[in-house]
Amino acid sequence: MALRKILTKEDPMLYKTCRPVTEFNPRLHMLLDDLRDTLATADGVGLAAPQVGILRRAVIVIETNVPEGEEDRVIELVNPEIVNAEGEQTGAEGCLS
Repeated sequence: MALRKILTKEDPMLYKTCRPVTEFNPRLHMLLDDLRDTLATADGVGLAAPQVGILRRAVIVIETNVPEGEEDRVIELVNPEIVNAEGEQTGAEGCLS
């Protein structure tokens, strides 16, 4: 597993369209592991593959809204789709890029 460089908003890679993941193979598992390690080091709550320069639809999210006494959960999303959205964010933006 490796730490990946997180791109910043000025990087044109962040404005490109990602391709869907078509093969669930060791390379995908390595990418997800790298995202997990990079996210832990950056002290964030989510990190997507494009943020580290990989144009694939994969993201790691830490669920922090868990019952007291339980560990936060790491959720791996591959080819996620937004099927419903409502409300708005009122707090600070936490994007690592």
